[in-house]
Order: sequence, then structure tokens, then C-alpha cells
Amino acid sequence: MTFIEKLNRAWTDNQSMLMVGLDPDPARLPLELAGKPGAIYEFCKAIVDVTADYTCGIKPQIAYFAAQGAEDQLQDLCDYIRNRYPHLPIVLDAKRGDVGSTAEQYAREAFERYRADAVTVSPYMGFDSVEPYLEHQDKGVIVLCRTSNPGGSDLQFMEMADGTPLYLHVASLVAEKWNTNGQCALVVGATFPEEIGKVRARIGDMPLLVPGIGAQGGDVVATVAAGMDSQGNGMMINSSRAVLYASRSDDWRDAAQAAAIATRNAINDARNKQR
Repeated sequence: MTFIEKLNRAWTDNQSMLMVGLDPDPARLPLELAGKPGAIYEFCKAIVDVTADYTCGIKPQIAYFAAQGAEDQLQDLCDYIRNRYPHLPIVLDAKRGDVGSTAEQYAREAFERYRADAVTVSPYMGFDSVEPYLEHQDKGVIVLCRTSNPGGSDLQFMEMADGTPLYLHVASLVAEKWNTNGQCALVVGATFPEEIGKVRARIGDMPLLVPGIGAQGGDVVATVAAGMDSQGNGMMINSSRAVLYASRSDDWRDAAQAAAIATRNAINDARNKQR
């Protein structure tokens, strides 16, 4: 299946728009794993196992693995998810942005080494920096648009000649020109629900990756109301730290699962109120 087909099936089968982000910080791992070889893999594998039934996908953040020299553990993890939970899309959160042959290598890293279903990319260098990813037509290309961090406004709110803020220009550019194979999605942060609504109005039913709930404080109800598509889905609402680090004690697996279920249910409750 293509990324979009797999995502649509996960939305339906798991009745979930929750995406679980994997940001493994060795300093915050459960006490039973502290200092053990392969701890990052074992931790993330367990998180996937206890949350897989309640998510629409898994989003490993590559920096958390690379900083620890754990790229092989990430590769093994992606293999595990693909084999054990083939219905769940893997989104490699890399935010790559480069041109020409370098972009081609980043695309190979995402789609051939890690065999991810989708990757996040930056549009700052223009179409030729994104095109090598689009050539993998069964894969998803998730373009940064309105990010959840406060500093995103430094550039994303700058106005074009016609008064359109840059983030909406990016949304239109991706929806109208770059998404020729129907494989694109956009990153829009839950911390800015008004902007989520404006982006949704521009792009129709294109999927949104929405970080910023949980530890970052984004409002679930406002996010769902602003970003839901015409089918009642349309979002990968990411939660990382609130699920991963729900506990460091012996109950950490149960606590992570409970956090995922509670978040999934809160999203579904908000969705049902909009229907």
C-alpha cells in the first residue's frame, strides 16, 4: 500500500488519529533499562507494542537516535514495526532540507535504509529540494508549514506581496503544485488552532501531521475542530513525551498505554462532537 492508503486504513481500523512519537532520551528511560546495551531499541519496541492498537502511526525522531549513535537500533526498530505491525505507517521525522544529489541521498536514507512510509521535509530551499522525495511515489512527503514552536512565527508569518502569510503560501504551493501524486501532507502545530483551520481551508482533505498536544500544551478540542477533514479524520495528532515518559517505574508500559488510550479517546470525543 502507499503511505496514504496505509494511513487511511489505520484511521479506520484503529479508530484513531493519535500518532505516537518516539523521542528516546536516555536520561528519561525507565530505571530498569538505564545503562543497558540496546536500551533505546528495547524501550521504543515496548512503547510500540503497548500503543499499536490505539494509534494511526509511529513517528521516530531521527535526531534522538543519531545523537546516541543508535541509527542501527532505529533501523532494527523500523524493521520490527514493519514486520509486526505492517498496517501502521512509519513516519521518519527528519525535517530534511537540501538540494540535488544530497536530497537524493536523504531520500534514500528515509525510504531505502529505514524503509519509512513517510518523511518530514523543509520547503525553505524550494521544489528542487523536495522533488527527490516525491519521486518515491508510494511514499509520503510531509512538508513543514506552520510549526508548533513559538519561533516559527519569525518566518512563517512574513507576508507575501499579496498579503498572504508565508505558511499559507506554502500550504497552497504544496496542495496545488507539488502534490501531483497525492502523496503530500503538511505539518501544522496544535499550538496554533486558528492557523490549522486556515490551512485546512486551503488544502481540502490533504493529511496534516499535528505536533504540539500533550507536553507542548496544544488543545485537543480546538485542534480537532480546526483540522478535521470532510471524512472526520485527516490528522496525525502526535504525542511523544506525554506517552513515552508517563512513568519511569515498573509500571511504565501500562502507564504509556493508558496515556495513549486517554489521548486517543480525547481526540475521538472531540471528533464526535463535531459530527
